[in-house]
Amino acid sequence: MAARIDPLVIRLHPNDNVVVARADLLTGARIESEGIAVRTHVPAGHKVATRAVAEGEPLQRYNQIIGFATQAIQIGDHVHTHNVAMRDFARDYAFAADARATDYVATPATFQGIRRAGGRAATRNYVGVLTSVNCSATVARLISDAFRGPGLGDFANVDGVVALTHGSGCGMAVQGEGMEVLRRVLGGYAKHPNFGAVLIVGLGCEANQIGGLLADQGLEVSDNLHTLVIQESGGTAKTVREGVGRIRELLPALNRVKREAVPASELCLALQCGGSAVLSETPEIYGAEHLLTRRAASRAVGEKLVGLIRWWEDYTTRNGGEMNNNPSPGNKAGGLTTILEKSLGAAAKGGTTNLVDVYKYAEPITAKGFVYMDSPGYDPVSATGQVAGGANVLCFTTGRGSVFGCKPVPSLKLATNTPLYQRMTDDMDINCGPIADGEATIAEMGEQIFAKVLATASGEKTKSEELGIGEDEFAPWQLGAVM
Repeated sequence: MAARIDPLVIRLHPNDNVVVARADLLTGARIESEGIAVRTHVPAGHKVATRAVAEGEPLQRYNQIIGFATQAIQIGDHVHTHNVAMRDFARDYAFAADARATDYVATPATFQGIRRAGGRAATRNYVGVLTSVNCSATVARLISDAFRGPGLGDFANVDGVVALTHGSGCGMAVQGEGMEVLRRVLGGYAKHPNFGAVLIVGLGCEANQIGGLLADQGLEVSDNLHTLVIQESGGTAKTVREGVGRIRELLPALNRVKREAVPASELCLALQCGGSAVLSETPEIYGAEHLLTRRAASRAVGEKLVGLIRWWEDYTTRNGGEMNNNPSPGNKAGGLTTILEKSLGAAAKGGTTNLVDVYKYAEPITAKGFVYMDSPGYDPVSATGQVAGGANVLCFTTGRGSVFGCKPVPSLKLATNTPLYQRMTDDMDINCGPIADGEATIAEMGEQIFAKVLATASGEKTKSEELGIGEDEFAPWQLGAVM
């Protein structure tokens, strides 16, 4: 069991000059482990100063800078946006300084997966209806609607027919970064092993022509990859009928899949707020990137990550924003003060093993081990890129209560605290609160999470899957001008 902890606060590192309140702390409350008293009300999740901090001096959490005092802060003060702000400061990237050989377990774990032609392992068996453009979204949705409820009939081994629509595909440049990103996403989903078959639906006159999409992504029409163009098929009703008919013809063969033992090393695990483990959301590692570059397997890998940081600094500047636009209002209400503080928590989710590669958004993930993928900090967009890259299971850590789903990939919701888990038990898959409650160690909770990941990969449904969540959350990153 975990060591006894202070019932009022959490200290993350001996060098920190703040601690985190585990519950609402009233004025005068005594924190015995720190030998201090609270000078003002401090909400749960917010920070209390344990040392005096002069104006301009840094605040530290995780033994890292999370911001700078905008006024003198006294011992016992509430530390938050009213007295802390962002400021540029030097970070030592120390490329590959902490890279170490990885120790592997002697007896590899397995899960019951589906082996696709070509050898890739799947955790689900869906039919995907993708759209080249927003103009074909309704047709795609009507096709998938025909298979809801009893629509799948006796095909129990088919998890469902999923329409993944988006708001792009036209009104954009035919070439350039925006089109490249969209096609990488659609191509990644069309190739995803969790789809036993895919139907791509287009309008016919869009910028993102289906023919160009297929050629760009190295795809060809086959028994399990079909295309329909509304203008060529005779309109909405005729296209829907043809799409439904084609999928009905595919279902008997798709239903014959069998699950078999597959090494856990063939899981590609996406980590949100996240075999291979993929961390994303570049704006949410800003200020903590030096902790990852130290673990880079090589200087070249570390420099790829720093290059992403520089791109985001330029991107936010030219769009009139700033990196500290994140945290969200909900994050701040929960106690996070700056993006630096939020980023340190995000980087911690990446564990301790070497960073072996860095990928562009939605780029195919080929390396085994801990990797990083560029993406915005907006969860649906970030997860969409991870799935396009090949992630076949996702762990989503949430402290406020996200209800995210991510078809065709199962999304496990990890509640960081027990009150959240108890309040939203229908959405949360795992309660990680026992760590903070002093009832379990990180290692013990890790074993529970690992077991749940294997069970989920073997077919056990997540809470979001039981609720039917996961189609509307498909959100490719839209870059470039809308014209």
